[in-house]
Amino acid sequence: MEDSKNAKPTPRNFATGAVSVLCFVAGITVVPILALAYLDFGKPPVSVTDPAFPMEAAIVHTPLAKRIDHEMPVSHPDASTPQDLIAGAAVYKRECAFCHGLPQKPSAIGKHMYPSVPQLWQTHRNDVVGVSDDPVGETYWKVKNGIRLTGMPAYSALLSEQEMWQVSFLLSTANKPLPAEAQTQLTAQ
Repeated sequence: MEDSKNAKPTPRNFATGAVSVLCFVAGITVVPILALAYLDFGKPPVSVTDPAFPMEAAIVHTPLAKRIDHEMPVSHPDASTPQDLIAGAAVYKRECAFCHGLPQKPSAIGKHMYPSVPQLWQTHRNDVVGVSDDPVGETYWKVKNGIRLTGMPAYSALLSEQEMWQVSFLLSTANKPLPAEAQTQLTAQ
């Protein structure tokens, strides 16, 4: 019996290995070239009115959700007093309402963006209003950091920590009655 260490490569084994290497090299060079050609000469969906890429939602939302899960604050100040909710309503109306709408007044522009902007005072799946079913730390993370390629800016340089928490707590209570002054703040012209 011949020792396997001393076995000479047969032409068939060599050819199989060469084909495998050739396929690997072709794959790592041809696929990126085809992708770049598609982006350069094709018609990739770049308009808001274009349909989404296949699997676009999964490709975008999975890393976003993981990042938020890892970075959102678990402990937070209590900004749920009536005064905080009133202050949060003022911040919301000034900074957020244009895209995210107001109670009984959805944003005219938000539905024409891609991805469409969530209307934070409208009831959606499971009778949830806006993001009231999200942890307040998740909403705070989105307010503070923004979300790339969605039109959602990062407010970390525009609002104070207190203001970011106040608007986050306001949105976490969107499914509950608000203090009268906060409601007036949101509905006044």
